[in-house]
Amino acid sequence: MKQLFACLILSTILISCTNNTKRILVIAKGTVDINTDAKTITFKDGAGTEEKTADFNSNEKLTLQLKKETGKLTVELADKGYYILNGKNDTIVGSYQKYGAPKSSYDTIKQEVIKKGIDSLSLLIEGKNVSTANRNYYILPNQAVKITDNIEATIIAPYHQMTSVEKTGDKEPEVYRFYSLKEVRETIQKLKALSAPIKK
Repeated sequence: MKQLFACLILSTILISCTNNTKRILVIAKGTVDINTDAKTITFKDGAGTEEKTADFNSNEKLTLQLKKETGKLTVELADKGYYILNGKNDTIVGSYQKYGAPKSSYDTIKQEVIKKGIDSLSLLIEGKNVSTANRNYYILPNQAVKITDNIEATIIAPYHQMTSVEKTGDKEPEVYRFYSLKEVRETIQKLKALSAPIKK
């Protein structure tokens, strides 16, 4: 009986910790070091992009100190859930995406669909029509933004080429895809080329 009681207490503690988890994905240029005990994130400038994830178990608002070569800043994580911290000097944008098995054939894309895509991406890089309800995000440098309550969601950072995510049973994966502004501008130019009238 004592063992059963101990198991129940342990389960309750583990569940309560899980329910209060604040998970953060840090995207940085150069290297990044996350100290969960001191609640500090240290950035060191360098080539390339680094991504690191850390979990904090707290049912209160969490303040993290960012240590950068240009000075110190703070960000706050108010609620449980999955956050992105943009430690780069450039804005990143993204949204919820439906990912499944890669297509074996490709449908013909209509011109109006291309135009709609151009308009949507143009608004996104200007930070317009961005909201939690729309599940799209415009994240400025040194800003932490909550993406979802689901800490098991998949977040794909800029410059990754991932095109599919496997299902777990019958459940569709919850996926958010992020891009640099440069990547989105390049995509817009490609779409504009596709929508241009064919010269005879």
